[in-house]
Amino acid sequence: MRTTYDRIRHTLGFELIGLAICIPLAVLLFDIRAHQAGVLAAAASLIAAGWNYVYNLAFDKIMSSRLGRLEKTWGERVFHALGFEGGLMLLVLPLAAWWLSISLWQALLIDIGFIVLYVVYAFFYNLAYDKVFPVPSYCARTK
Repeated sequence: MRTTYDRIRHTLGFELIGLAICIPLAVLLFDIRAHQAGVLAAAASLIAAGWNYVYNLAFDKIMSSRLGRLEKTWGERVFHALGFEGGLMLLVLPLAAWWLSISLWQALLIDIGFIVLYVVYAFFYNLAYDKVFPVPSYCARTK
């Protein structure tokens, strides 16, 4: 199982790189003002950071107890990324609609664009993170 420090490092890296990608894209693709994109992205990032910690901790506990391992197959990585983004969408969608003064439908369309981006990003970020900071072998084998 990963340590709290490792989970915090993972989350901070994920969110900072995500912000660097997300804010300029929102301004360019959706005609959103930079301050609107920045505030919304920062709020979503804080929500995502909390969700990231809770989701990954739960995912690891379930994998460990049911499968007896923490290493993910390619299919499990896809499921992991989709589950994370789906849960995050439910948390952020109402905030985005309110902040941008748009309908939930419009917010959903914008969010779908970012979900696609973040699913791909999360998949590769987590793959790279696991290569750079592997789960210690003594932790990966515990049930």
